[in-house]
Amino acid sequence: MEKNMEITSSLGRQMLNKVPQATIFFWIIKIMATTVGETAADFLNFKMNWGLTNTTLVMTVLLVITLFFQFRSRKYMPTIYWLVVVLISVVGTLVTDNLTDNLGVPLQTSTIIFTILLLATFVLWYSSEKTLSIHSIYTTKREAYYWLAILFTFALGTAAGDLLSEDMNLGYLKSGLIFAAMIVAVTIAYYFFKLNGVLAFWIAYILTRPFGASLGDFLSQPSHNGGLGLGTTGTSAIFLVIILCLVIYLTKTRRDEIPFEKTAEE
Repeated sequence: MEKNMEITSSLGRQMLNKVPQATIFFWIIKIMATTVGETAADFLNFKMNWGLTNTTLVMTVLLVITLFFQFRSRKYMPTIYWLVVVLISVVGTLVTDNLTDNLGVPLQTSTIIFTILLLATFVLWYSSEKTLSIHSIYTTKREAYYWLAILFTFALGTAAGDLLSEDMNLGYLKSGLIFAAMIVAVTIAYYFFKLNGVLAFWIAYILTRPFGASLGDFLSQPSHNGGLGLGTTGTSAIFLVIILCLVIYLTKTRRDEIPFEKTAEE
């Protein structure tokens, strides 16, 4: 009873959980946002001739502004939440690209660095809050840990995806299939072998980043580079329209809101 009163007090400040349930809609939008993060970064950097530095500065400013409104909101709002995810996907991609292209950091090193940073974030988060569940993001502190972890998953996924597809010369299609197989393995482990739900969620979240990036590169890159040649403009536009339609649907139906009962269990 005392625990529920404490949670209710927190909910009084933040209203409801600040993130959606991990439904099928969550994973579809997440993978598409990941793909957009890869293609949009390339579009702004190369097609628009902004350059890596200017693209990074502009997208980081937009991310900070959107995060401000996300933190100010008192409940989960699909439009703001998914805009943050799309922008953090772009910024996470650009962080890795800057390390690789501007600073000459090898992808193997970037992968190791972001793995360590992500693990450190999880350790600090769990040490402080005793949970890593997305059903418990109802305080500012937990939300800060959540978005920091999300940023590192995108940066790590970019580095790991590029490592397989480019440095190891596996190509975009083979890399995407490898990560897709790993996601399927995690799903099977969760549903049939009782893998811990929180652990399964975060492993899948990490793996969908390089899968989405490989998918984006496969769709957008020209055929001589191993892609289908749809271009970054076309690929980004198609996926953004689908994301927008799904977010509008979720805003109207509220099908992905986490019920109070699940929050109170944490």
